[in-house]
Amino acid sequence: MTLVTLKDVLQPALQQGYAVGGLVCLGWEDMRAYVAAAEAENCAVILQAGPGCRAHTPLPVLGKMFRHLAERASVPVVAHLDHGYTFEECAEALEAGFTSLMFDGSRLPLSDNIAQTRKIAQLAHDAGVSCEGEIGFVGYSGGEASAGTDPDDAATFAAETGVDAMAISVGNVHLQQDMEGGLDAARIAAIQAKADVPLVIHGGSGVPHAQRRTLAQTTNICKFNIGTELRMAFGTALRDAVNADPDRFDRVSILKDTHDPVEAAARIVLRNLKGEAHD
Repeated sequence: MTLVTLKDVLQPALQQGYAVGGLVCLGWEDMRAYVAAAEAENCAVILQAGPGCRAHTPLPVLGKMFRHLAERASVPVVAHLDHGYTFEECAEALEAGFTSLMFDGSRLPLSDNIAQTRKIAQLAHDAGVSCEGEIGFVGYSGGEASAGTDPDDAATFAAETGVDAMAISVGNVHLQQDMEGGLDAARIAAIQAKADVPLVIHGGSGVPHAQRRTLAQTTNICKFNIGTELRMAFGTALRDAVNADPDRFDRVSILKDTHDPVEAAARIVLRNLKGEAHD
């Protein structure tokens, strides 16, 4: 059994200069491909259940799916709640067997974010699992604008919440489909100078591969959340599978054809975060 906590995989990454992929799951097909990719690359992987995933599949079911994969994997696997918005939701994930809880209080005033995140971090730690918090707001491509993380606020947040990882807003954006952006290296440096905790980048799909690799090797960024990039690979593979044979209707047969392309895309992501070029 290789089910582990977020702290278990991020502390070695922090010490050794690499990052771990937080891969956003939507269903059985992609999460299975992500574990296969991690085994092929011989590295840890973080399976993430975000709000979209939870709207489709209940948390108790997702917990069993993640744990089933982890128990049979040859590499460390984290079962991670991504963007939990309430104490009750985080408690439900804990009951469902998740080993990492991410509470997103980034829309709240700083004092409220700290108070609620601290409460959830205590809940997680009492159960022997990890907690990720977020300071600063990471916006959405074509939607809400970001609010960058203030380094002093980040220092206060890290010290007063006791989180095992801290998501920051440094130019990253959720749901970005291209890699034309880049992260604010000066702000990252200022944050990590004041807060010695593993840092997390949400919206990692919008960050160029070369910068992901450099930041993983040279900063305290130990986790990149990757969703859009892999969903695009899945969508392309699914479209190809459907169009290849208009008479085929069995969804198990069709979905089977997404496995290899999604595994290949996930391997590129994971290999890059280990510090290896993907080409």
